[in-house]
Amino acid sequence: MRKHRRLHRHKTPATANDVVATVHPKHAPILVTLFEYTAQSCVEKTLTLDEITFYQVPKNAKLWLNVHGVHDADLINKIGEKFKLHPLVVEDILNVEQRPKLDTFDDYLFLEANCFYYDKEMLSISAEQVSIVLDRNYVLTFQQRTTGIFEPIRERLRAEKGQMRALGVDYLAYAVLDAVVDSYFGVLDGMADDCEVLEDTLLTRPTNKELHDLHQLKRASIELRRSVWPLREVINHLTRNETNFIEPHTLPYMRDVYDHTVHFIESLEAQRDMLAGMMDIYLSTVSNRVNLEVRALTVVAMLFMPATLISGIFGMNFRRMPVLDEPNGFMWALALMGGIALIMLMIFWRRQWLSNKS
Repeated sequence: MRKHRRLHRHKTPATANDVVATVHPKHAPILVTLFEYTAQSCVEKTLTLDEITFYQVPKNAKLWLNVHGVHDADLINKIGEKFKLHPLVVEDILNVEQRPKLDTFDDYLFLEANCFYYDKEMLSISAEQVSIVLDRNYVLTFQQRTTGIFEPIRERLRAEKGQMRALGVDYLAYAVLDAVVDSYFGVLDGMADDCEVLEDTLLTRPTNKELHDLHQLKRASIELRRSVWPLREVINHLTRNETNFIEPHTLPYMRDVYDHTVHFIESLEAQRDMLAGMMDIYLSTVSNRVNLEVRALTVVAMLFMPATLISGIFGMNFRRMPVLDEPNGFMWALALMGGIALIMLMIFWRRQWLSNKS
């Protein structure tokens, strides 16, 4: 049995795919969580719309506000007013069909990214838009639904020790981007496993189902590529730190995310080449199977050709023909037909024309 190859050491939380598969974004519950933290303390809250209206941003603490469910326009507009976000930023948050991008403002950075989750049953991926606002003192993140992808970050903030609290909010933004990029490798791992299984099937007797699965995997890889390439440019811009929103001690971590992105793109391109090769395997296997079937039919036709020739000769309307007056002429004719067919069958067998190998 072939062992499945693992492409990356990072893993996506197991609960993410379960939530995505059962909850549609438009029906996902609204959840606003708030972390106010310093190097010594961390306070976690769940806010309602009224509490957001009267919320006062602390001056000394660092802040992380995470919103699950961007289909509530009133909630997003209220948060935009509270944190003085540009109307175009609010519009981009509400529009979940955005491509990854980076917008720079005087007081904050606005990033768009996509998370992907793989459905092994349908061989397809589902996307979730993640919007990030990075200020000097806070980070705002907006998700379409509760997926659990940022839960490890919350656990690190709740922990009493660690550099998550000690460093600035730019390190928190790095951790969010790192979680997004790492989720891609879980998708690629699942697709690679299915590619190996599909490749084994294509080498035997592929059907239309395998062709459909192959097209599904190619479509998923194209969608991944369309999203990751712009994200690579976004992270590359952050590593150059032209806006000074990233502290010098966070830049090595941001470059590490960029390296992960490049590694993912290279792995994705390798898998796309594999899928293209699998299409050639499918066409070759189908063509070879057709050739074998045509060869089998040709052998059967050739075995009956001598019998057809002999019966045609003796069916001619001449008055005098050899063997016609013989008492055992009919049996001699049958023996001649069978003997020639047997000799031809032995010749075909010696030349391996009857085997399934091409």
